[in-house]
Amino acid sequence: MRPELLLTALAIGLGGPAHAQSQGPFGVGRPAAPETIAAWDIEARPDGRGLPPGSGSVREGAVLFAARCASCHGDRGQGAAAEALAGGTGSLTDAKPLRTVGSYWPYATTLFDYVRRAMPFDAPQSLAPDEVYAVSAYVLHLNGLLPGDARLDAVALPKVAMPNRDGFTADPRPDVAAEGAAARPPAR
Repeated sequence: MRPELLLTALAIGLGGPAHAQSQGPFGVGRPAAPETIAAWDIEARPDGRGLPPGSGSVREGAVLFAARCASCHGDRGQGAAAEALAGGTGSLTDAKPLRTVGSYWPYATTLFDYVRRAMPFDAPQSLAPDEVYAVSAYVLHLNGLLPGDARLDAVALPKVAMPNRDGFTADPRPDVAAEGAAARPPAR
């Protein structure tokens, strides 16, 4: 089809000129409804804001990890097809540091946020909050940060002391720094 005919067909299919004026300059889309935004607003902040209700234990996480995570991350989080999640303690100053959840990440809530958004790789956002808490608990346990009988929820997770918490600097952008200064570690 010739380009000018394709553009005409698209304009007609989108409702013509009147429709284009009501929907912005390109005639597509619609304003996002608050409930649509809320469904995608799943950020878990370092201080725990944004964490959903629910809880999960290390033991529950071990079962889920074996079923949903081990094929990529190894049976003990040591890495396989995907990055290692455990180990690397004390390696950040080495020539080849092993950046894992336990050695590198500054906040336990970052783990929850990432798992919730992006894992498992073949079905992102498919885990329920209880499952994300459980997998997070197990990964933190693999890194020696939680005992085997630990249970995480929105109150306990932000309290997990990550070894590299002070290894990052504050965001230099004034708008971001003012919004969450208390939630970030001090600049070095």
